[in-house]
Parts: sequence; C-alpha cells; structure tokens
Amino acid sequence: MKINQIYVNLPIKDVEKTRAFWTKLGFTVNEQFSNEKAICVVMKEDHIYTMFLKEDFFQTFTNRPFAKGDTTQVLLAVGVSSREEVDQITETALENGGSKYSEPMDHGWMYQKAFTDIDGHQWEISYMDISQFPSEQ
Repeated sequence: MKINQIYVNLPIKDVEKTRAFWTKLGFTVNEQFSNEKAICVVMKEDHIYTMFLKEDFFQTFTNRPFAKGDTTQVLLAVGVSSREEVDQITETALENGGSKYSEPMDHGWMYQKAFTDIDGHQWEISYMDISQFPSEQ
C-alpha cells in the first residue's frame, strides 16, 4: 500500500486566529477546504495537510471526547530542510502566541525545537542530516 496524501485533523477554538498563526509561520491555506468551520493548512503541497476544525465541527467526526489543550494525545513531528528553518519556525510561533514546552535538542545529526500552538497542540520541528547519523549506537 502507498499513501499519497495525509490529512491531520485537529480541534481549534478560532478559525481566524488559527489562520493568522499558521500563515505568519509561512504556510499557505487551501481555500477550497476552508470556511468558517475549518482551515486547511498546506504542510507539503499535494501530500500533507492539517485540517484545523472548530471544536464543535471536529466533534461531528467522532463519538469520543477529544483533547482540549490540557492533555497530550499526539505529538506532531515535522521535518524541515535546515537548522535555520527550525529556528525560524519556532521563533515565529513563539512571537505569535505559541509557547515553548521542551528544551531544544542537538544530537549533531538531528536538531529539534518544539512549541505548542495557540490551541495547545504540540509541534516538534526538526532537521536531520542522516549522513551524520552515528554508525554505532
């Protein structure tokens, strides 16, 4: 089996605030799948999307309770192209209402920083240079 796209669905409180937060980080929005109940943020064109759904709309897709920002149900790990991009994304997130939830990690071959978005979802942004991966662990 091959997957050609992934849509991560996350509950949010405010569509416009979420739009502002993610566009300030440099992401684009797929307007075809966005309205007053949801915003579709393009993480990787034609492959990875995050659907941020207003909490009441999100609830229509599940019969189970969902995390409301005070618990962790999932950690979202995103790989980017450089250490500088890790810094830029996390710094911009913090400047626009996000918060830091762990210390940066630098393993030489992998560099990572993390933030919590305005709705409490935890994002780990990392750069990996697999050519520097240690041959012995």
